[in-house]
Amino acid sequence: MTDLKEMKCEACSADSPPASQAERQAYLAQLPDWTVRSEDGVDRIEREFEIDRYLEAVEFTRRVAALAEEEGHHPEILLEYGRVRVAWWTHAISGVHRNDFVLAARTD
Repeated sequence: MTDLKEMKCEACSADSPPASQAERQAYLAQLPDWTVRSEDGVDRIEREFEIDRYLEAVEFTRRVAALAEEEGHHPEILLEYGRVRVAWWTHAISGVHRNDFVLAARTD
């Protein structure tokens, strides 16, 4: 399988298919620190990053925000002292799409 970091995001719409279970397993094999979690019935992939210094966590958050703007696909980001939690999902399909895994890989 192609390295997720090398894959391109594609435009999504409400009729775009979510990632299948087989695709999820294959993608997660490349993202060992990420998990799929359901919140309010919507699957998402998320990871918590431990970052000791607050300003480094702010800078990490800024880099993720820049990536999101570049791709036009925006995660939920929670910044707290000592950690940053990032969650990717595709709002248009209320679930996870290949793009979410690609951006998770780039977030790493």
